[in-house]
Amino acid sequence: MQKILIIQTAFLGDVVLATALIEKLSEFHPEAELHFLLRKGNEGILKGHPKLKKLWILDKSRKFASMKEIVKGLRKEHFDLTINLQRFLSSGVIAALSGAKKVVGFKKNPMSMFFSEKYDHQIEPDGTVHEVERNQQLITDITDDKASRPKVYPSKEDFDKVEVYKCEDFITIAPASVWFTKQWPKEKWIDFISNLSTELKVYLIGAPGDIALCNEIIQQTKHKNIENLAGKLSPLASAALMRDAVMNYVNDSAPLHFASAMNAPVRAVFCSTVNGFGFGPLSDNGQVINIKESLDCRPCGLHGHRACPEGHFKCALSITSDQLLEALPR
Repeated sequence: MQKILIIQTAFLGDVVLATALIEKLSEFHPEAELHFLLRKGNEGILKGHPKLKKLWILDKSRKFASMKEIVKGLRKEHFDLTINLQRFLSSGVIAALSGAKKVVGFKKNPMSMFFSEKYDHQIEPDGTVHEVERNQQLITDITDDKASRPKVYPSKEDFDKVEVYKCEDFITIAPASVWFTKQWPKEKWIDFISNLSTELKVYLIGAPGDIALCNEIIQQTKHKNIENLAGKLSPLASAALMRDAVMNYVNDSAPLHFASAMNAPVRAVFCSTVNGFGFGPLSDNGQVINIKESLDCRPCGLHGHRACPEGHFKCALSITSDQLLEALPR
């Protein structure tokens, strides 16, 4: 294998999980030139990646024109292998037209009939297979059957930027999620933080769109040793900060996968979703926190909802602050 393209145009967390393939391919084919295609807005997490030759960026705001430009460029590269991790039409079209000698992907992709090889992608609530293992299927024939851990590479500048925040013991909290039912409620985060020792610094992290939520949490909590870093750190700088935290608290969202990629300690609060779907923490010190009792309505879907379909949101409201506090040294 001389030249390989990996395609993952889904959300940021999916891109982080896809880095496990970069690690595995680099191990078995160190001479290969690796390229990665992702959607515009997610490229920051792979900035300066030492094992990637080139990033290709799909601009979904001008989707068809961008796809046409990308396919034209890809065909000039003469790839030996295209690996499509995404299961939707646009990525399938790009993969099928990439001009690679071999194209592999999942059967669920509408364009899989044009792939050289295609594999099952099964997600079950009581599953035991992680997403990195499902992805590993696509390269088992040229590596082995054991999935690598995802990994990202913050630069020296990223580490330097967050060094100022590491002067005392600290935790990070990423309280937001795109989906309401995947986000532990604001009032629950406030109660948890109010029960923390003031000797422990608290950093709230997230995207620019999370600034308001983090400010509301700070205004309403009794904890005074707290700072809002949402919107101030790039994804890689956030990962660099999370690496040295006493603990990182996240929802079932992208920061969870940042922790896995840095092997950082993490507790992931799963509300409407479940670990069995295969997107849980991979860190050595990583656990899922969820409701202790069973609910007939949980999980209510693979992804989140904008409101609880049953109207009670027990899967989130029944999780207690004590469950999160148990992860901290006494």
